[in-house]
Amino acid sequence: MSAQKFLYRIDAVSTWVGKGAAWLVVLLMLLVCAEVVKRYLLNMPTAWIFDASNMLYGTLFMLCGAYTLAQNGHVRGDFLYSSMKPRTQAMFDIVLYGLFFIPGIAALIYAGTSYAGASWRILEHSAVTADGPPIYPFKMIIPIAGAFVMLQGIAEIVRCVICLRTGEWPSRLKDVAEIDIIEQQLGASTLIDDDSRRLAIANAAQIDEIARQRGLGDK
Repeated sequence: MSAQKFLYRIDAVSTWVGKGAAWLVVLLMLLVCAEVVKRYLLNMPTAWIFDASNMLYGTLFMLCGAYTLAQNGHVRGDFLYSSMKPRTQAMFDIVLYGLFFIPGIAALIYAGTSYAGASWRILEHSAVTADGPPIYPFKMIIPIAGAFVMLQGIAEIVRCVICLRTGEWPSRLKDVAEIDIIEQQLGASTLIDDDSRRLAIANAAQIDEIARQRGLGDK
């Protein structure tokens, strides 16, 4: 297996997990809407709704971490990083992955496994209310999400090594992006063909680059 295929396969796993977890948004929305109806129209509030919504949102947040990393979407200080050459970026990244990412995610997996095991042994429930919902299934998400993020982190380290050797960043598994800009340029009612879409994406990238250069000049 080539290095690029290896990276694509890990990207595909992270994308599959992230898109699967995204459906929790629908469940969370339905839960909150049902509670609004019960609370304000029927005067029958649910005691455990706060716990349940927090756990659903936390699950969504954690399981989408690897997907966000695969899409290079995590927040970084771009005002310096974006002006560096690819090899310099890769050097900084690989040092930071080694110093902070790997130890931090390893600690998350280790501690999360301990927390989840203890929670399952006592069949832990939320203590916020008397009939709080079970917590132990959601605590299992901590080590599981950590394992997916660690897997994607390994792929990112491989990307850094490839960039250090070749001077160019290897490609990522693409997903939808900049849809709002594309639709604004082409018009919502326009039937978008492949050539028009590629042109719109190129124009959007050019706008982003101009804005970035202008921001660097202002600084």
